[in-house]
Amino acid sequence: MSSLELTLVYLAAAVLGVVTCRWLRLPAILGYLAVGVLIEPHTLGLAFGQDADSIKHLAEYGVVFLMFVIGLEFNLGKLRAMRRHVFGLGLLQVAITILLGVLGSFALGLLMPGHWQAGWQTSLALASAAAMSSTAIVAKLLADRAELESEHGQRVMGVLLLQDLAVVPLLVLIPALSASPEEMARELFTAALKAAGTVALLLWGGQKVMRWWLTLVARRKSAELFVLNILLVTLGLAWVTERAGLSMALGAFIAGVLISETEFRVQVETDIRPFHDVLLGLFFITIGMLLDWRLVLQHWPLVLLLLAAPVLLKLLLITWLARLTGAGTGTALRTGLYLAQAGEFGFVLLTLAGHNGLVPPHLFNPVLAAMVLSMLAAPFIIMASNRIVLRLVAGEWMQQSLQLTGIARQTIHTIATPGHVVICGYGRCGQNLTRLLEQERIAYMALDLDPDLVRAASAAGNNVVYGDAAKPQSLMAAGLARASALVVTYLDTASALKVLHHAREHAPHVPVIVRTQHERDLEKLRAAGAVEVVPEALEGSLILASHALALAGVPKRRVLRMVQEQRERRYSLLRGDPAPGEEG
Repeated sequence: MSSLELTLVYLAAAVLGVVTCRWLRLPAILGYLAVGVLIEPHTLGLAFGQDADSIKHLAEYGVVFLMFVIGLEFNLGKLRAMRRHVFGLGLLQVAITILLGVLGSFALGLLMPGHWQAGWQTSLALASAAAMSSTAIVAKLLADRAELESEHGQRVMGVLLLQDLAVVPLLVLIPALSASPEEMARELFTAALKAAGTVALLLWGGQKVMRWWLTLVARRKSAELFVLNILLVTLGLAWVTERAGLSMALGAFIAGVLISETEFRVQVETDIRPFHDVLLGLFFITIGMLLDWRLVLQHWPLVLLLLAAPVLLKLLLITWLARLTGAGTGTALRTGLYLAQAGEFGFVLLTLAGHNGLVPPHLFNPVLAAMVLSMLAAPFIIMASNRIVLRLVAGEWMQQSLQLTGIARQTIHTIATPGHVVICGYGRCGQNLTRLLEQERIAYMALDLDPDLVRAASAAGNNVVYGDAAKPQSLMAAGLARASALVVTYLDTASALKVLHHAREHAPHVPVIVRTQHERDLEKLRAAGAVEVVPEALEGSLILASHALALAGVPKRRVLRMVQEQRERRYSLLRGDPAPGEEG
């Protein structure tokens, strides 16, 4: 098979895998993994020869760009805001999981001496890989389910952030474990010294140099030059750390951290995303290709044990630690269910351990198979998490009922007559809306999933309660049936579609207004029942045009009339068309 034919096979398989996952509303990573499993030599046999090995080497750059993006998204403000979950729950989870993993590996060697023989170095490397969860899968599903600001969502993201940070020292530690016992202490000391020296050299004054260099490049006003420069910086620092005896991923992480503290972070993230996504997809395809199903079938009891034991261990441990750090039983169990699976950095650490001879092939494939299967199962576990919690936690339904009762009680106490406005989301847009409603003395009830924001708003006397607007119970408790309007202020189209579905099902007479970022979702939201959709791009362009016309000398009255005409042409309600329920 020629290089072109092999490339076409990869591309066609990747497209089919991603399309299938999008259709099933699953993360694209699962499609890449499934594609790798299907085209590997021992399944369909489509990937073989030196070209496949070359693509495997190319896929290593996917890890480099993954670490670069992690570094780019890292900032001290975010870390400081989530420090309780990061350095409390997250640090405990990683440390205890590694410790229990090492002990479990020794126990497994005693129970299955013919199938499992691992020294403490191998046990430590495998336990480190098992401690990781999938940031890509979990963060995507949290966003899709509008749970990023929920209590369990904040804990989950805190743990994931700590795991991402823990990868950095583990990338230094694992290669040093491959040294002989006599030289290991010296290797560990040398690796730590190299890491500390390299990081200190790059970070000390590195931010100023990076800002100066990026400013110099940006002044050339060339998009191509800017992208080439980012690639040069990322791969250049990866080369520096590799030459220092460390991993390329560490250098890419440092490059991301250096750029994250400059004003070019957002532009860099936008420019680098296509390279990151394509190469990361290639990385997951090659992970699937590494599976030798003949060895897996020979050792299927071991694979099932390696699948069930770490998932159950992490589930029980994280649930217990979350309870220990102040979470309710339902929140703690949800946190455990979201984080029980393996993660992409687990593959990185496992592959690194394999390359350094810490994990022999007869152990590598069963462990890899178990990790792949756990990631494939993760979306289904997360989507069933609410049903699992309601079934296992006796008081969870009571707690949800009390929450809904609290919303209903506040609605009854604060809104004496029908005709109030239900607001989904109390961010900046929602807060501006409530100020205007208060000026006109129109009652409102706002729902939000950020407990800190709700607490502060309630203390200030605003009618804001903690509740998920995408759930019909929360909408009905907020008095949807008696409302004059329902307004979705956040930019999550998937959640907005859920709100529209519930509103049309339970209160079809209540008009719904939805905010969206792009006009491409306009028809979809209108078809779902929105009486009006407000695209941010349109409103921004109207304001921008009005200022430009005024500065160009057009009389202000004419500018206002032109903007009003554009809005009337775009929004039916401003033309005087009746809202649903007003006809006749």
